[in-house]
Amino acid sequence: MLFCKKCGSILKPCDSKKGKVMKCVKCNFISEEKNVKLTEKVKSLKIEVMEKMPETAAKTEETCPKCGHHEAYYTTRQMRGADEPETKFFKCCKCEHIWKDQL
Repeated sequence: MLFCKKCGSILKPCDSKKGKVMKCVKCNFISEEKNVKLTEKVKSLKIEVMEKMPETAAKTEETCPKCGHHEAYYTTRQMRGADEPETKFFKCCKCEHIWKDQL
């Protein structure tokens, strides 16, 4: 990450007549840096498979898609952003098959 020599703000890549340059987001200073390499790191999303149901899981009337039993344990987890609904996981009390609700 490069910072402005005048005000200390972050420099961002911009197009100019000279090609790609680094420009200050605050004072519009243009850096004279040569051979700047822009890279981006992206975190991979790891989706966890819930193999064990927490000991605090409650029971509910839910039909197991595998065996058809009408009782299951359930728990919830926030899998996406805070503005998205939480995901509900079920575990059949009979065959222990685990599935999640499909909203």
